[in-house]
Amino acid sequence: MLFADKRALETNLKVNLLTIREKELNYYTQNCLAVGTQSALLAGFAYSGLTQVAIPHDRAYPLKLAYLLVTTTAMCFELIAVLNTTLLSMMGPGLALRGPDGSMHPAVDGMMIEYRTAYYSFVLGLVFFHFSAALFSWLIYVHWAVSTMVTACILGSLWLLYRYAKRVYLRFRLPPEEVITGRFSGDEVFGNAGGVPGTDTAEQKHIAGLISKEQFRLHQAELAEQ
Repeated sequence: MLFADKRALETNLKVNLLTIREKELNYYTQNCLAVGTQSALLAGFAYSGLTQVAIPHDRAYPLKLAYLLVTTTAMCFELIAVLNTTLLSMMGPGLALRGPDGSMHPAVDGMMIEYRTAYYSFVLGLVFFHFSAALFSWLIYVHWAVSTMVTACILGSLWLLYRYAKRVYLRFRLPPEEVITGRFSGDEVFGNAGGVPGTDTAEQKHIAGLISKEQFRLHQAELAEQ
């Protein structure tokens, strides 16, 4: 009876550790879905700029070439973001759910790294989309004053987006050394409990050993992948 209760306690501990890590998994999954949706929208706009726009034949060839290149670049960056976020939102939770024991940690850590690529692709695509709109004004409008005013408005919009994004980033920025993840280590658990009155040292060592065992399995899984 007591042996079964101890094994159940160990199992519950593992489940609780995975539940904490699952919050990070859901966080990055929702972020990927949000970025992927907006990237798909911008990619559709860029594709419309390539297929639904009648470019005047009397415009200078370098101007037409620049417009096509910039618009295609914007579409490609957004499609990269769409593909990346789609794969992450499917394969990351799939690895954590259906992988071997200890797969939750490499799934979350991998999503943390790959998510940055999708985010940077989305931002670059947004910047090139503004440049494409500015070049479009020079293709359509004959009078240079109108094109200049439209370009100024677009560049002003891009500058305001940069200022707002920078303000939000600085307001919610978290230094890397202060980031708290859902991964535990045995030393962390034992060290945090050392100063708590009434703490059973042997019990804390046992819990720390269980967590260290999980970390060892994770390390073995990472070595097997390499």
